[in-house]
Amino acid sequence: MTILVTGGAGFIGSNFVYYELAHYPEDRIVCIDKLTYAGNLANLKEALENDHFRFVRGDITDREAVEKLFGEEKPDIVVNFAAESHVDRSVEDPGLFLRTNILGTQTLMDACRKFGVKRYHQVSTDEVYGDLPLDRPDLFFTETTPIHTSSPYSASKASADLLVLAYARTFKLPVSITRCSNNYGPYHFPEKLIPLMITRALADESLPVYGNGENVRDWLYVEDHCAAIDLVMRKGREGEIYNVGGHNERTNLQVVKTVLKELGKPESLITFVRDRPGHDQRYAIDPTKIHEELGWLPTTDFDTGMHRTVEWYLANQKWWKDILAGEYQNYFQHMYGNR
Repeated sequence: MTILVTGGAGFIGSNFVYYELAHYPEDRIVCIDKLTYAGNLANLKEALENDHFRFVRGDITDREAVEKLFGEEKPDIVVNFAAESHVDRSVEDPGLFLRTNILGTQTLMDACRKFGVKRYHQVSTDEVYGDLPLDRPDLFFTETTPIHTSSPYSASKASADLLVLAYARTFKLPVSITRCSNNYGPYHFPEKLIPLMITRALADESLPVYGNGENVRDWLYVEDHCAAIDLVMRKGREGEIYNVGGHNERTNLQVVKTVLKELGKPESLITFVRDRPGHDQRYAIDPTKIHEELGWLPTTDFDTGMHRTVEWYLANQKWWKDILAGEYQNYFQHMYGNR
């Protein structure tokens, strides 16, 4: 089987590539990624050495390039990770998020229709549901929770989800959607909370925490998310949404303190900064549906996952230092410039 992974040079996408190559060595994995600021070809360094993997640099909004790739590879399954995903950046430039996250999704689905793809899977986010109040720990997002977005990023992802469901109904396109809680683990871009705190703490720099740090997120180790996506795209019911969460709720402040404890750094490094606009209070996922239908449960508890994550960043300092220095953006030229 041939699986096309869009956005595979990003954080979750690259972890998914490695998951598929490890668990299904007979399958062919094709990756298309534009290599914007968060796409790092170095994430796929080991995959590039595998004969069952192909990388193509391209933009999912480029209809001609997408259809050319579909014609060459004739994928059986398409998994769409490609998205602008940083909330702060969406506040600065909403239009970029609308173009990639909505129009890019449309371009991919049109190609799926044209080439008879067996399953189109949309990787979404729990942020489409908005947020939950901090004083109601009994409330969780389910697949029937109304969409209630808070940022241009979450609005663009919600719009894409609605478009996916519309294509399923109008064109009978075989689709599925997963909405996941916050991920953490290897290859996480250093602007995100956990890797940002790790890298700054290692340099003994201040750790900026929004507001009072009481915003709550449900954290899931990235490999557990990859396993969930794999199950849904292969065995999930067509036209269905599956929530993926770890029941690992932590405040941002608790997460930061966990990082400091792992690194043996003092909590005096924490600095509270002005909250960002529209900052969601709490995310919490109810994963009952995916558990009951497909048997999925997370296998990595938060403390174990955080230990693995910190150890990975300690062992791969060149990777994140190249990103902080901007050198990672030259990796594509280094790999392909003379080919």
